[in-house]
Amino acid sequence: MHLLATVTAHGLGHLAQTAPVIEALRRRVPDLQLTVASTLPAERLRLRIDGPFRIEPRALDFGFAMHDAFRVDLPASAARYRALHADWPAQVAQARDWLQGLRPDVLLCNAAYLPLAAAAELGLPAYGMSSLNWADLFDHLYAGERWAAPIHAQMLQAYRAATAFLKLRPGMDMSALPNSRWVGPVARLGAARREALRRQLRLGPDEKVVLVAFGGIDARLPMARWRFEPGLHWLVPQDWQVAHPQVSTIEALGWHFSDLLASVDALLGKPGYGSFVEAACAGTPVLYAPRPGWPEQAPLVRWLQAHARAAEVDEDALRTGALAGGLQQVWTQPVPEPVALTGADEVAACLAAHAR
Repeated sequence: MHLLATVTAHGLGHLAQTAPVIEALRRRVPDLQLTVASTLPAERLRLRIDGPFRIEPRALDFGFAMHDAFRVDLPASAARYRALHADWPAQVAQARDWLQGLRPDVLLCNAAYLPLAAAAELGLPAYGMSSLNWADLFDHLYAGERWAAPIHAQMLQAYRAATAFLKLRPGMDMSALPNSRWVGPVARLGAARREALRRQLRLGPDEKVVLVAFGGIDARLPMARWRFEPGLHWLVPQDWQVAHPQVSTIEALGWHFSDLLASVDALLGKPGYGSFVEAACAGTPVLYAPRPGWPEQAPLVRWLQAHARAAEVDEDALRTGALAGGLQQVWTQPVPEPVALTGADEVAACLAAHAR
């Protein structure tokens, strides 16, 4: 069986959703042939996806152009969508020819719609899978724009052409897709190694470790202006170049992200599927800054508040580093019941039905 999986490079959450599904599918189809189409860095893909696979460095969607981890660049995104759809039949034909050359048995798209349209013309079994789809987000951001309606219609038609769109909980409702159906949450369960992490960081028994992660989308907190609270140690991306004794870089530790997330005392981030679900499953408390105008935020936050210790922080706290109060709040909340991760097996069962 040859699976072609397309993974958007709009952040890292879509890769975090897709990798456990591939792992579950390999258990059902041990001789799986896998091709991953994505413009995410190859080292990111290989860190998350176990086993052999071939990479097709092809951009089949872009999601949205972003000012930063929180704000969509509306004019730039509009220009890119108008260019993509200026000759939509030609785009579909090009993708169809590409699919014919790869000859997969089944297609899994997270969350591109162009290859779903192409697969429909070939009669190729094709599944969309995500906690969101670009058509609903596009409509939310550009509803009322006269130029947007034909583009939105083409996006919906492509998604509706899929064999099914598998909606991961927690996610958007996607009521505009009659071929959609819910499956359970998907996440990689990290190994909690708290003591090993503290030894590596040379921390005392009472010091707390906070991981700062914004889902692979560029963001940089002004930590040079922070007043660092004692007893807190921060893990940040290396390219932030923060020089402070209470700050270490994530990359220097050499840990798998999921294991790191399961071993820290809290996560500071933004609403995003991968980080929210993995943190909740690991029992790691979450402080999150809201994403203005991002419609996926509401279902993610509702789910997180039901299944994890969590609290919202404002932009002033991010600018000044006044986060100790929010951290104390989440650390004193009751610990919810563990989450059942059923989604990967449910999706893998759909895909394995096409094995031959």
